[in-house]
Amino acid sequence: MTDRKPGDRVTALMMHGSHAERAAVAVAQTWLVPEALSLEHAACVPVAWGTAHDCLFEFGRLRPGESVLVQAGGSGVGLACVQLAKRAGATVFATAGSKDKLERLAALGVDHGICYREVDFVEAVQKLTQNRGVNLVVDAVGDTLQRSLLCLGYRGRAITVGNASRSDMKIDPSPLAPGNRSLTGVFFGAEVALATARVRAMLDQILADLAKGELSVVVDRRFPLSEAAAAHAYIESRAAFGRVVLIP
Repeated sequence: MTDRKPGDRVTALMMHGSHAERAAVAVAQTWLVPEALSLEHAACVPVAWGTAHDCLFEFGRLRPGESVLVQAGGSGVGLACVQLAKRAGATVFATAGSKDKLERLAALGVDHGICYREVDFVEAVQKLTQNRGVNLVVDAVGDTLQRSLLCLGYRGRAITVGNASRSDMKIDPSPLAPGNRSLTGVFFGAEVALATARVRAMLDQILADLAKGELSVVVDRRFPLSEAAAAHAYIESRAAFGRVVLIP
């Protein structure tokens, strides 16, 4: 690629680390930021939105008219999944830990919000679907994955992407076979390296759609880089709704 020049506004993906005032990144791992999009919002895009898009479409094979359950809907990946799935014509279910988060998710396209602190999310999904289950589950939480499988309908697909709960992730696959269901692991970094052209085009389009206001980045809080530890503590508190941004 030779279309980068000094002064260009770019957002980037780095395979290792990102907490720095300056970084050297291969040009192929950068994306030009449209004029109408802030650098702060653009910085939130590649990992979260690329991961969400792959979970839903490349590996989740979501189609218009289907249903999807997004675990931790208020997370960075969760919010991207909610918006992309709704735009694609899906019925969107999402879990969150408070009614406030569920109200904010509803404004972004969630059809059925489930407060996991108050109800059993499997029972809630089955009740809302008249025991048919959903077509797709996207689970970035980890310790919810086993029960996420119980939310699937016939030929349902479950995506596991990350392990925010840091659980041991011991999974019993027995719920899959009776309904011809499937479980797929997703690591976006591998696609960045091995499906570069597809990923480049996908993220370019998402950045353009965000610049046009068709999608929204939600930033919860901003911390100076010098307070990175506090930012991580806030994320781990599970209080955040959307992205937490470090400002150099």
